[in-house]
Amino acid sequence: MARTEEAKRSTYVAPQRKRRGLIGLVIGLLAVVGIVIGAAVVLPPIFEDMRAPADYEGTGADPISVSIPEGATGTDIAGILFENDVIASQEAMVDILVADSSITFQPGTYELKTQMSAQAAIDALVAPGAAQLWRITIPEGWVITQVFDELSAATGFSVEEFESAAESVQAEHLPEWAISLEGWMFPATYEFDPTESSAESILVTLVNRMHQALEDRGVTGDEAQEVLTMAALVQREGRTAEDFDQMARVFFNRLEIDMKLQSDATVAYGTGHMHVVTTTPEERADTSNPYNTYAHHGLPVGPIGAPGDTALDAAINPADGDWLFFVTVNPETGETVFSETYEEHEQAVARFQEWLAENPSWGS
Repeated sequence: MARTEEAKRSTYVAPQRKRRGLIGLVIGLLAVVGIVIGAAVVLPPIFEDMRAPADYEGTGADPISVSIPEGATGTDIAGILFENDVIASQEAMVDILVADSSITFQPGTYELKTQMSAQAAIDALVAPGAAQLWRITIPEGWVITQVFDELSAATGFSVEEFESAAESVQAEHLPEWAISLEGWMFPATYEFDPTESSAESILVTLVNRMHQALEDRGVTGDEAQEVLTMAALVQREGRTAEDFDQMARVFFNRLEIDMKLQSDATVAYGTGHMHVVTTTPEERADTSNPYNTYAHHGLPVGPIGAPGDTALDAAINPADGDWLFFVTVNPETGETVFSETYEEHEQAVARFQEWLAENPSWGS
């Protein structure tokens, strides 16, 4: 009996061990399932964050002005904002634009902030009235190529667009004797609405401003040609505005006695070297240059730059005097000496030569 009861007890224990193993297996399987489910919940956001492009948070830090040129694509604009540290990456903004093709932008200058989220930057760009006006300054004395370069840089319209528009503006808004828009674009600071401006409308504004300046001074008809040409000459030759009326008198005095004007600025303009006023003996002897006032009598064939108010006033009301010569004796200060005789002029030139000897590196 003892052996039989012991045998029963031995066979009775084995099922308990099997159940414990089964329970352990179930628990293990449940743990694996839990891990899988947890990973499914937790890992995708982590991977998503790893895949997401860099992006700042919030509405930004420091104010910054950013210009969006005409014709810029969404990718272009994202690149501009990234270069200016407005957004953390170009991709962050492009992803938003790809997801919403209805977003459009207008050219212009915008007041944004550095380190904005891509969405905040987009919101700022598309907000009503967000685009600022184009503010463009044309300095006195600039030639047409400089004006077109500045207008192009400020607006995004190409230089070629301004050159093409200039032909229409010349035909419709200038007298027949005008060679080009040279001298007709008044130097000043202008503001244009990017949403309403074209290359042609901008040029018309500049030209109309010059028409107004002439009209305000009582200059009409063919008088404008002489006034603009003389004013542009004075503007380019003069170093200081205080000398403009005397310079105009020198040129008028020479015209009255049929003496050549001998202006290096006109010669340089005719050679295409529009940014300098110095010339070589060969250039001064070139009779094929219609702007060469060493070779030809009278005023040049047209303006050589954009005259401002002071130069226009000098051309209309020159100073009283008998001067026939002038020379800048100190290029650094602009000091200019006016002379009535050639002998006096030679003395002034000698002063200029002395200054050059004392400043051998000037102009280099």
